Amino acid sequence: MKFTLKRVVIAGFVAAQAGILAHAAVSADEAKALGTTLTPVGAEKAANKDGTIPAYTGGLTKAPAEFKAGDGIRPDPFAGEKPRLVIDAKNMGEYADKLTEGTKTLLKTYPSFRVDVYPTHRTVAFPKFVTDNTAKSAVNAKTTNDGRSVEGVHAGFPFPIPKTGYEAMWNHLVRFNGQSYEAKYRNINVDASGRPALATEGVSVQDFPFWDTAKADADTYWRIKLTYTGPARRAGEALMIVDPLDVGNKDRRAWSYLPGQRRVKVAPDLSFDTPNPGTAGATTFDDTFIFNGSMDRFDFKLVGKKEMLVPYNTYAAVYGTKQDDLLKANHLNPDAVRWELHRVWVVDATLREGKRHVYSKRTFYLDEDSWAALASDNYDARGQLYRAGFAYMAPSYDLPAPYTDMFGHYDFVSRVYSLTGYIAETGGLRHTKPLADREWTADSLAGSGVR
Repeated sequence: MKFTLKRVVIAGFVAAQAGILAHAAVSADEAKALGTTLTPVGAEKAANKDGTIPAYTGGLTKAPAEFKAGDGIRPDPFAGEKPRLVIDAKNMGEYADKLTEGTKTLLKTYPSFRVDVYPTHRTVAFPKFVTDNTAKSAVNAKTTNDGRSVEGVHAGFPFPIPKTGYEAMWNHLVRFNGQSYEAKYRNINVDASGRPALATEGVSVQDFPFWDTAKADADTYWRIKLTYTGPARRAGEALMIVDPLDVGNKDRRAWSYLPGQRRVKVAPDLSFDTPNPGTAGATTFDDTFIFNGSMDRFDFKLVGKKEMLVPYNTYAAVYGTKQDDLLKANHLNPDAVRWELHRVWVVDATLREGKRHVYSKRTFYLDEDSWAALASDNYDARGQLYRAGFAYMAPSYDLPAPYTDMFGHYDFVSRVYSLTGYIAETGGLRHTKPLADREWTADSLAGSGVR
């Protein structure tokens, strides 16, 4: 496997090899690369050698003519394009260095699976305040608590020039989704026979105080409130999670509401490898968004940057495909999933000695333009590939903001796969104003229950 390591990564990589975690921000001289050779959030501005990855020109900020302002459904701006390449089990060897282990396993396991590779479009864009604050963050942000906490940053990517795996993963954890959004969603599992089953459906409200410029002293980067409306046995349940920047000293706070008990309970186990009830146990809590929550179970190492084929600009899958057409036996319908060649940061996570988790090792692939994790390979205690995760990038060109919160996991042991955050038939995604702080209390969660 051939990696291209940036000069700015080498010092951190060597330090990590020696068992030393770099905590300090980059120097002022290093930060000068932002907006020049690098984009304002740290991606390579230039095209790759053969032009299959174009130069970054600012992203997609103009909605297609058919988009209706305020609507939650975003039409595909590239609907007329055709694949430039199709990869299946027969020719996958030619492109093995561009495929995640999970993708290769899907190709080997299921003859009906294929990867349709389309022309690459670097569509990710951000509001000006995001890029302005990222430039400030580059020289001020630092990690503490062995990488688990971050400080010295607000409303900007903390580590646009990362030197450790922890720094890169913090960029993913606080990735920009706007300041708040709401969506009616479905989580569906498809069993080994190809039969889909609704795991949960409901309303998701997500709020990102980290990106709220009016809350410069916010100590929370993400909070979510879920109200289940189905299936019938789950209707009325509610869940709330609040994640701090200072992990370790404050840790995640979580509550659940059960209609039968008619009370809110503190839920400290809604984290790490606890089976996620939102996917009927098909994934772990920290599989959410490919990775979510505290980093204290694993050692995270920044491997480098690589050109990889990943789901990207997947407007058809996220917004334009009916559930029955998208969910096929063994995998999503290849006709609906667009793959593109993009540069990603590769981060290896190895289970720490003395820690417990169903995964012994994980590899994450972070998009250089958005910092969102687009894929993961997750290994069991035997070192065998257990699950593979994929996030389906479809930027909100109307804000602008990346969006990767429809994601799925393939379980190679049970042959079940799950899709989380399906919104194409439920009204899509609407960016909203943040809720008042009083809406993020245990009492408010009790009031949100419908039974």
